[in-house]
Amino acid sequence: MPTTTLRRALARGAARPPWSAAPWRDTRFLAAGIPPALPIWFAVMSPRLSLVILGLVLLCLRPLTALQRSRLRALRGIEVPPLLRADDAPSGLLPRIRTGVSWRQVGYHLLAGPLLALCALVVVYAWGAALAGTTVWAWAWLMPLSSPVRHQWYQLDVPLAVGGAALLAVLPWAAALLSRLEERAAVRLLGPGLAETLEHRIEEVVESRAGLVDAVDAERRRIERDLHDGAQQRLTSLAMNLGLARRTLKDVPPKAMQVIVEAHEEAQAAIDELRDLVRGLHPAVLEDRGLDAALSGIAARAPLPVRLDVRLAERIAPTVEAVAYFTVSEALTNVAKHARASRVDLSVRTAGGRLRLVISDDGVGGADAARGTGLTGLRKRAASVDGTLSVLSPLGGPTTITVELPCAL
Repeated sequence: MPTTTLRRALARGAARPPWSAAPWRDTRFLAAGIPPALPIWFAVMSPRLSLVILGLVLLCLRPLTALQRSRLRALRGIEVPPLLRADDAPSGLLPRIRTGVSWRQVGYHLLAGPLLALCALVVVYAWGAALAGTTVWAWAWLMPLSSPVRHQWYQLDVPLAVGGAALLAVLPWAAALLSRLEERAAVRLLGPGLAETLEHRIEEVVESRAGLVDAVDAERRRIERDLHDGAQQRLTSLAMNLGLARRTLKDVPPKAMQVIVEAHEEAQAAIDELRDLVRGLHPAVLEDRGLDAALSGIAARAPLPVRLDVRLAERIAPTVEAVAYFTVSEALTNVAKHARASRVDLSVRTAGGRLRLVISDDGVGGADAARGTGLTGLRKRAASVDGTLSVLSPLGGPTTITVELPCAL
């Protein structure tokens, strides 16, 4: 135990007199740990039972650990978290004893727990001896006639009283020190270690990230539906009315007709921009017909020829489909802007639970994510779903972008 912890425990025990509630709470906590250690004591006294008791401890590892955790929670208010969730815990004896936490638990139940319980037993007996010594004048006459205390109490009363008073002075900090030691041992050995805590935290971060990505994708879909069913429909209705007015109103002044014509053209341009915006948020074809049809639409709208080869052997999560769609869309836009290519080959495959996208062009090459060419955004988009992106683009070309994404989050 570190020096600061020792000083804190001693100060905590010395600051509370024996007649206060704190030393008795410490003693009650220590005494509650004695019964679980009795089988180990029996094994030590009878070596023939050692292997049997060791096997029983391994078999009863979970209930013994749950018992100690409940004791800490009920008597000390300390919550010792389990290492694994119920659905992740290994089943069977051998898988459980292979884990590091199981061996720490075995060490606590076979070594640390019994030793601490033995010290707790000494503390409990010391409390009894202290109370008996300080009250020797009150009960000495109750002893049998053959007892030396009955006949020689006038010689033993002072040593017993002084010894009892000394124990009463020492036991509060001894109980505080031992209870603090048992708390630390239980937390260290029955709870997860640093490596397990970090691993569990990483799992939580991965799950929260996947939930965040799904939430963002769901919000994007909602915005797309609202724009498509709301603003786009209103603009379409406005453009239709302006077009009708443009065709039917013949007796309006030329300047008024020019205003109607310009308003009609602006409304049509706004519809086109809004349609592109909606498609950029979340294309309806991706949700209605899947990734293959959505990529076919991108290839058809590209300003250069795109040879598309899609072979999907398994179901892909909707969020991953959206990431793949926008990755291909942005990659083709970058090719059209910077690569000076005459054609693009796009291959899409699924294998081993992974979606693999390969985008190749015959352009000038020299693409570098460090120079801010848009590849950094593509890499971040792939990483948002635990995917990877690699670029092979020597000067003079060709350029090949390989993206691997998980089929399921």
